[in-house]
Amino acid sequence: MKSIAQYSYTDQQVLAWLRGLFTIAWADGDFSPEEKALIAQITKEDLDPANQSEDLKTISPEELAIALSDDRKAAENFLRTGVLVAIADGVYSASEAEILEKFRTALGLETEVLQSLELTLCCQHHEGETAEHSSHHSQLANAQNLPPNLLHPVKDWLDKMEIEDPRVARFICKMVPPQCPFERDIKLFGHKVVHIPPLCKINPLYEQLVGLRFRALSYLADDCQEDVSQYI
Repeated sequence: MKSIAQYSYTDQQVLAWLRGLFTIAWADGDFSPEEKALIAQITKEDLDPANQSEDLKTISPEELAIALSDDRKAAENFLRTGVLVAIADGVYSASEAEILEKFRTALGLETEVLQSLELTLCCQHHEGETAEHSSHHSQLANAQNLPPNLLHPVKDWLDKMEIEDPRVARFICKMVPPQCPFERDIKLFGHKVVHIPPLCKINPLYEQLVGLRFRALSYLADDCQEDVSQYI
């Protein structure tokens, strides 16, 4: 039997890591109070049970760099998870792209994969559409119209992320849904304002999300000897 893996990151690194993900997740204002509370609960239970830190706050690029820039692998893996948080809903917004670029610069990373993601940015509103509907519509159209190999660099880069910390692995297992979320309608005052297709259809990097979740599950089960049935 394998011994239980030791944490690869310090508590300070993990806390800065999670504050960075929060900053990205909230960049476009698309998280509801319920979703924010869920992320905070996951953080308390799985990532910061010992420190019992106060409610997670956003982090500046300078603060993030202090915690992660001396560890290039940690910095690059943070940026990978940051991209996954940004595109988790199938929409890559300009505000998310801006904060990711600031984090990349502060961490001293020279990866160019973010440039290909910028081609999926949604910024055009069609007449008669709400901003939210337009964003999902534009993102889907962009993903379908892109050349098939254009996102290969970012896909390969994301697939190279190694899972080395149980706390990060548990966070990934809870944040990434175990199956493709069902399509749904968003209604306001009884009227449909937007139709959201299944996540696996609107997110060109959905396979990377699923692959990362699988690697996190395998790491917890095989390396850490943990019961992962709660995540399946």
